[in-house]
Amino acid sequence: MNQNKNSTNDNQLNEHDLINGCIRNDVHCQQLLYEKYSPKMMGVSLRYCNSKMEAEDVLQDAFIKIFDKIKTFKGEGSFEGWIRKVVVFTALKSNDKRVNKFEPGDIDNVQEPSLDSKAVSNMETAYLMNILQELPVGYKTVFNLYAVEGYSHKEIGKMLGVTDVTSRTQYSRAKQYLLKILAKHGIKRI
Repeated sequence: MNQNKNSTNDNQLNEHDLINGCIRNDVHCQQLLYEKYSPKMMGVSLRYCNSKMEAEDVLQDAFIKIFDKIKTFKGEGSFEGWIRKVVVFTALKSNDKRVNKFEPGDIDNVQEPSLDSKAVSNMETAYLMNILQELPVGYKTVFNLYAVEGYSHKEIGKMLGVTDVTSRTQYSRAKQYLLKILAKHGIKRI
């Protein structure tokens, strides 16, 4: 009987209620928030990590930060976007601890590759994720921040402590590297 009452209340909780409940450290609201956003945020975490176990650790650390800092969410922009930023920054910090990932470079010496967009769009998401995992950490990080998350090279440079030129170079090299990986998988460039 009590379970039905919770289900009804769970369905009536909107995002604002969940946020306020988490601010009050309501464990039930924290669980509901985690259940609502963790599947999508696991996908974000996986893009920056080298293994599922590492991505799970990053996700756990990120949700600890989310629950700790939720009172700082001002309601400007989407709440999911705020959560995504926390997950991305947590993954970046995790990467920083593991590896020196950026190669200095000159953007003038990098050729801009092109991809067969039809071939790529027909690939399954899991297959694409596996291909992206083959990228070196620095390339993968900048590729995800720029191509997937939509940050500018200037913003990426500030986040990673590099110049925007280094970000552009890493992105271009990531695309070149992806072309080689895709060619191994039988996908040719146009």
